[in-house]
Amino acid sequence: MFKALVVEKDAESGKTSATVKEIGLDDLPEGDVTVAVEYSTLNYKDGLCLGPGGGLVRRYPHVPGIDFAGTVESSEDERYSPGDKVVLTGWRVGEVHWGGYAQKARVKADWLVPLPDGMDTRQAMAVGTAGFTAMLAVMALEDHGLAPGKGPVLVTGAAGGVGSVATAILAHLGYEVAAVTGRPEQEAYLRDLGAARIVPREDLAEPVKRPLESENWAGCVDAVGGPMLARVLGQMAYGGSVAAVGLAGGAQLPATVIPFLLRGVNLLGIDSVMQPFDNRLRAWRRIARDLPMEKLEAMIRPATLADLPALGADILKGQVKGRVVVDVNG
Repeated sequence: MFKALVVEKDAESGKTSATVKEIGLDDLPEGDVTVAVEYSTLNYKDGLCLGPGGGLVRRYPHVPGIDFAGTVESSEDERYSPGDKVVLTGWRVGEVHWGGYAQKARVKADWLVPLPDGMDTRQAMAVGTAGFTAMLAVMALEDHGLAPGKGPVLVTGAAGGVGSVATAILAHLGYEVAAVTGRPEQEAYLRDLGAARIVPREDLAEPVKRPLESENWAGCVDAVGGPMLARVLGQMAYGGSVAAVGLAGGAQLPATVIPFLLRGVNLLGIDSVMQPFDNRLRAWRRIARDLPMEKLEAMIRPATLADLPALGADILKGQVKGRVVVDVNG
């Protein structure tokens, strides 16, 4: 028997509740590899799955946790052996398939990635899905021509999980980072991560008035979407790119095609869930190389399984800073 955070749904009221319970190996879903989970983390999707589900959870009872890191306990796939350190992000684990909020998880071997050299499982979850997504965004911007010295790079939602890691990576690589936040009290935190400039959220919150404004940004990692993304598109330098990673400000995009047609702006969609294996490996190796671990440590907020229901509600309100790292054995 082992501990898991189990979300259950009352058939009559439709309300959900999350409780730490003892479950057994027979309760786990099918899969090729059983992992002794060491750490998981908290993402926006986890907040949805811990609460009403957000349309992500299909069956109850359910164990959330969209990412985890740990040690292979048993494997029916020749790629992994007992004792191997592994990381999992995406593949709808924690949504459709039971996830990392338990001391053990059983998953398909195809969903795993070997833990990169020079990184432990706690650090891997300090990175987690958010940091993995941030690195995918940085790589996409670089693949489309972004390089240090071309101009400032904007990061929206900079105090959140994706934004924090993106800020640290970009600054470490030599970019001038302009960090957008609606929380002035986070300025010191963002500057410690390497932000050269703080942009108040209200400066970009107004809807688009003109399809083109001054060319302010060589690149952007956008975790907000909505009207802010539309505004940013009109401020991109010629040939600049925006990597869209989130929709904290809404899924609608009240923009025009003018920035694309007159400035050659690129809008790059970043999906971390179904990312091919080779690019996953590339991203994790870049993380191990280009994310300063001392900056990563400054982002960490430790938690246990019992802390997650309250933290899940907080993240949905935008009240979580940096990276929550969950010690499932704590």
